[in-house]
Amino acid sequence: MFDASDPAGVFAGMPIDHQDGYIHFSTATQLGETLRLHFAGQGDLVVFSVRTGDLGGGLRWEPSRGGQLFPHLYGELPMRAVAQSATVAVAADGGVTLPEWVR
Repeated sequence: MFDASDPAGVFAGMPIDHQDGYIHFSTATQLGETLRLHFAGQGDLVVFSVRTGDLGGGLRWEPSRGGQLFPHLYGELPMRAVAQSATVAVAADGGVTLPEWVR
């Protein structure tokens, strides 16, 4: 679903994002658990480091899993806001090795 060569220079989200009306983000602290819960057994996943200051008013912090505040982007993700990206695979048991820049 992700193609960095999108001529519009934006990422519009995944089907779950379209269904919920926003692009789901996780903080670096939340990412491992998000991958374990929702992406176990999947490979070729792309994770981004996003400069949140480049997102404007579309970024909202809202309660989700266990009352934690999660960042949600209402609108498309401008690819110019992506600082880094990497492809990861999540093992069937939910284990994942994240890039060093995820802190």
